[in-house]
Amino acid sequence: MVTIKIIQLEVDDHQSKADRFRKVENHLESIYCENPLPDMIMLPEIWGTGYFNFERYENEAEPLQGETFNLVAPWAEKIGSYILAGSIVEREGDNLYNTAILISPNGTLAGCYRKVHLFGFQSEESALLSPGEEIYTLKTRHGTWGFSTCYDMRFPELYREMINCDVDTIFVIASWPLARLEHWELFNRTRALENLSYLVSCNCAGKLKDCTMAGNSMVVDPWGEVVTRAGEGEEVLTAVIDPGKVYTVRTSFPALEDRCVQVPLRPISMGQNKKKRKRGKKIAAQ
Repeated sequence: MVTIKIIQLEVDDHQSKADRFRKVENHLESIYCENPLPDMIMLPEIWGTGYFNFERYENEAEPLQGETFNLVAPWAEKIGSYILAGSIVEREGDNLYNTAILISPNGTLAGCYRKVHLFGFQSEESALLSPGEEIYTLKTRHGTWGFSTCYDMRFPELYREMINCDVDTIFVIASWPLARLEHWELFNRTRALENLSYLVSCNCAGKLKDCTMAGNSMVVDPWGEVVTRAGEGEEVLTAVIDPGKVYTVRTSFPALEDRCVQVPLRPISMGQNKKKRKRGKKIAAQ
């Protein structure tokens, strides 16, 4: 069994980055005092700067192992837990990325994921940042994990690539708005169900630039059923999942084995379809 703590952080306009850092440390301190300690702790997307504070991206961008990593890494080691430290605006050379950071239980960098699908609708993300080019999966003693960020949820092909790597649990960090709460609910359940995997999401709460965040972080099982779910405000959600259930479901209902992965499907134009239909009639007449 895997115990997960989801820190659904409130990210508001009146808070500074330092304010949020202090809040996160308070949450981590509280988690450290609990028993049992979790195997994974999650934070949401760009919680330090605030996703919609695009004018701050350039000044608050940091290297992969910058101030956010240095804040969270000692806690990962102290608690003995993986921490998905949400995402940062990462600077590498002349490029900025929306980069999720995973820290191992010994306080080192386990890996990172640069958001592949950048949001352009009522957002400056796609204009300011560069897209990632790779998926990120990690085999752990708790199972094989895959990672994605917010807008990625609208692109099922990304998750199929994870399943090709035998991922059993998908972790999603987000700054998803309340205005599209129904989409959020649908994608959380659909991505889990179609991949017969667990999906664990951590969304922001609060309000930035007149955009209210949806909260509603959740855990969904391989049948698409919601195991546990947060409300709209700041809270720490606890979930216990059984990775063995993924393999039980995939064995009893082997839908993933029926994918057309060996034979590429060829597009056929309407004109080609018409010709095939006519040819078929002629043969039938003979």
